[in-house]
Amino acid sequence: MIKKLIECVPNFSEGSDMSIIKQITDVIESVDGVKLLDVDPGKATNRTVVTFVGEPEPVIEAAYLAIKKAAEVIDMTKHHGEHPRFGATDVCPLVPIANIEMDEVVKYAHKLGERVGNELNIPIYFYEFAATEEKRRNLATVRSGEYEGLAKKLQNPEWKPDFGPTEFNARAGATAISARNFLVAYNFNLNTTSTRRANAIAFDVREAGRVKTDSKGKNVLDEKGNLIRIPGTLPKTKAIGWYIEEYGIAQISMNLTDITVTSIHKAFDEVVKSASSRGIRVTGSELVGLVPKQALLDAAKHYLQKQERSLGISEEEMIKIAVKSLGLDDLKPFNPKEKIIEYLLEDQSNQPLINMTVKGFAEETASESPAPGGGSISAYMGALGVSLGTMVANLSSHKRGWDDKWEEYSDWAVKGQNYKNTLLALVDEDTHAFNKIMDAFRLPKNSEEEKTARTKAIQDATKYAIEIPFRVMKTSYESMEVMEAMANIGLKASVSDAGVGALAARSAVMGAFLNVKINAEGLNDKEFLDKLLTEAQDIEAKAIEKEAKILEIVNKKIAG
Repeated sequence: MIKKLIECVPNFSEGSDMSIIKQITDVIESVDGVKLLDVDPGKATNRTVVTFVGEPEPVIEAAYLAIKKAAEVIDMTKHHGEHPRFGATDVCPLVPIANIEMDEVVKYAHKLGERVGNELNIPIYFYEFAATEEKRRNLATVRSGEYEGLAKKLQNPEWKPDFGPTEFNARAGATAISARNFLVAYNFNLNTTSTRRANAIAFDVREAGRVKTDSKGKNVLDEKGNLIRIPGTLPKTKAIGWYIEEYGIAQISMNLTDITVTSIHKAFDEVVKSASSRGIRVTGSELVGLVPKQALLDAAKHYLQKQERSLGISEEEMIKIAVKSLGLDDLKPFNPKEKIIEYLLEDQSNQPLINMTVKGFAEETASESPAPGGGSISAYMGALGVSLGTMVANLSSHKRGWDDKWEEYSDWAVKGQNYKNTLLALVDEDTHAFNKIMDAFRLPKNSEEEKTARTKAIQDATKYAIEIPFRVMKTSYESMEVMEAMANIGLKASVSDAGVGALAARSAVMGAFLNVKINAEGLNDKEFLDKLLTEAQDIEAKAIEKEAKILEIVNKKIAG
């Protein structure tokens, strides 16, 4: 069953007393079906960004409990910090993550806001996609005047809360709730302590830019008396400059509200350009909260392309390139496993084989356990085979004198990495498929209904156990295009590696076919089997033919 997933990223007005924050996160974690991903406190801002994810209803329940607890343990009459704020739970955005549209997330935001306003007596304002009127879309506008101006704001009919009382709640303040796209909170570290200079850079780049002034520093107005603004260079961004006492530096604090328009690396390069023009250096940057994996992979590709280096490297290496290029480890270590949302959602227990050492994998295979078996081994042989072809492509892209060819070899290396990643996933999936059959055979068979259900489960599991090694066959055969290309145009000193890769890929095809055939004996769907076995025989024949062709090229080059 496909799950709808949303993320909730509440910001609480407490960044120093972790016992208070723990009380809030404890109630979040008390809700079944919710996973707490990140807790990111900031002492200077006196603010903590919390991130959790789950299906919509559990997330809404956890958000309500968190807002309630924050109102109990945070006293806004005593709050001070660098970041704009107007409530104990200052903002509470909901973000679509998987299998859910923004319109549906808006409904959940409204549902949460109505409950908080009515049951907790906290004024609620909706912003971004959840806004009830255009002027409330922008959070900065909704939060203008901050906590100190909230009592007066609540008395203005134009700023009547969407839900909750118009009376000032001195302890809890107000809360802004939204449905929005994934927002990246991103800070830039400067080699200056000047907030004014940091703001000057922020005004250069943020979408709103700066107010236009004349030669005397007076604001320039248009014919209607409105301020004229000079827009910044980065659309879909908000930014201000501030001084961070904790680090002893000035920073530019930026929100990237749509990273498909302004990416992390585009923002970094533009801030570097502006800072440099003002005699200031960006020493690094800081991601607040979590970031989608693709944002860092895109950054890595950007900087590798600028260096004319192959993009066909492992995901781990790509992330490392992004971290170093953006200076994400400037102020403190950057741990991808704690900062990248997809890594936090990974179930490592579902990939026990590919997470083993080489020795551990061999020993597990040699044990009396029936899995991993030939299917998993075939997938791993295929992964090793195309890894060799990818290695040749990467070595060729870096060869002195071949600088004009680096993109061609990079493209082959990227293809190789994609094949490798698919085959590595199939290593564990083949074992999962075998276990599904075993689980089906263990189902009860005491009644006719149980027997029918058991038979269906066995047939479904058997079909899946045929489809997985068949995918290994197809992927391994298709991956041979990399070895063939590298045998023809790759580095001659590594041509034998292309040959060994072809041998491994062909063996993966043939080994997986054996698993297809042995699992086929238990399937009753003969029409499905006839079609699949015919295609599998064709793939095996083509793989053997391609292996012979590649080895002929390899042996000629070695002999010559």
